[in-house]
Amino acid sequence: MLEPNSIDKVLDTQQKKLAFFQNLLLIAAADGRLDANESDFILLIGNKLGLSSKDVMPLADNLSLLSFIIPESGLQKTLELQTLVQLMVQDGQVHDKEYVLCLEYAHRIGYTKDILDNMIGQFSDDTSNQ
Repeated sequence: MLEPNSIDKVLDTQQKKLAFFQNLLLIAAADGRLDANESDFILLIGNKLGLSSKDVMPLADNLSLLSFIIPESGLQKTLELQTLVQLMVQDGQVHDKEYVLCLEYAHRIGYTKDILDNMIGQFSDDTSNQ
């Protein structure tokens, strides 16, 4: 799981935090339903980022108009992909639409399908052992 210090170091502006949160919302909404585990995970990340409902409501209200925001920093790209994968496996299954979006994100940051599949395997094992 993400350590608060790593988030603070990588996501050091409000703009980066909101962009990251937007990417999470896009994955969460991909399958058309928000499971309780996914919802809890999103709230946890939002709290770690120090985002208020006032900060994120414009994102949620305009979800259909949003697309991924790709970060510039390599560390931020990796952190975000790992967190997107963690979100995707929260409900114990990988939905096709979520997978396609994560794969799109992975490709846009220069990662292969194999890297994504490896991350999914690692985080799926983590959630099944909880």
